[in-house]
Amino acid sequence: MISLQAVIRKDFGKKIKSMKNQGKIPAVVYGPGVKNASVEIDEKEFIKIFRQAGESSLIELKVEKDKRPVLVHEIQKDPVSDKIIHIDFYQADLKEEVEVAVPLVFEGVAPAEKDLGGTLNKNMLEVEVKALPQNLPHEIKVLVDSLKTFEDHILVKDLVVPKDVTILKNPDEIVASVLPPQKVEEELAKEITENVEDIEKIEKPKKEDEVVEPVNEEKAEK
Repeated sequence: MISLQAVIRKDFGKKIKSMKNQGKIPAVVYGPGVKNASVEIDEKEFIKIFRQAGESSLIELKVEKDKRPVLVHEIQKDPVSDKIIHIDFYQADLKEEVEVAVPLVFEGVAPAEKDLGGTLNKNMLEVEVKALPQNLPHEIKVLVDSLKTFEDHILVKDLVVPKDVTILKNPDEIVASVLPPQKVEEELAKEITENVEDIEKIEKPKKEDEVVEPVNEEKAEK
């Protein structure tokens, strides 16, 4: 299990800005039957660990004398700088199954893509699984070598996972396939030379003005 060092956080409110300037990230640890703990961790160290563990692998969070098995539950980032501003760690009960999203890693080259000029279509990039925290896979590999024609598909039920891991997805849902090349129709711009002599001018007949007979008013006899 990958280890990550943390210390109890003492700075709150406006002092957090000073902590962040020192390369530290505020975080919270919570879970069933455990007391919430506010901690801080080194930013560079966390980024390094997160690249290895992701959100589906247990991390041993060392908080002073305690060693807590945690999962990265949520990462908050600044919308402008994209820097991490807060982390939620979920302390898992090793006897209780949890549900997490595990990324799919596509490997190999599909013959239908290489030989037939198709395009690999990835219908999903991750799947939800259920397992004990210590049995969660870091990733699930998808071998695309079986996609030899445009009619071939890789389904959820084709994914290989350990027997103690359950995929929470429709087994007949398509994970990947190869789409045939799209035919690009070239539109030829043709200049149309209008020959006035060859164009029949159709003139709409003018409506004849209706003649309105004047109404003669009879003069009153004096």
